[in-house]
Amino acid sequence: MFIQFGQALGDYLYDVFVAKFDFWLAFGLGAQLLFTARFLVQWISSERAGRSVVPMAFWFFSMGGGLMTLVYGIAKREPVIIIGQSMATVIYIRNIMLIIKHRGKASKTLDR
Repeated sequence: MFIQFGQALGDYLYDVFVAKFDFWLAFGLGAQLLFTARFLVQWISSERAGRSVVPMAFWFFSMGGGLMTLVYGIAKREPVIIIGQSMATVIYIRNIMLIIKHRGKASKTLDR
């Protein structure tokens, strides 16, 4: 039973990651790695600060990974990915806009 399961799992993984390997799979994996990097950036920043923080780089990795995943979803015609990443990318961009706006106001108050 375990041997059959192991063989079936091996066949499945080979089919998904080797037999069907193409540009879009590589692009999608790259997008996912970029998206995952945001958590590493956030974790490292939080460890350095000794508290939970969300650095600006988190939002840039989110936006980059989200946009790449959206392109992948469009190319692969995956409605779940398209809907999810469309909405999420708007949120990432809006967060970046708010941070830049807040930094602009903070620097103006320091100049006075």
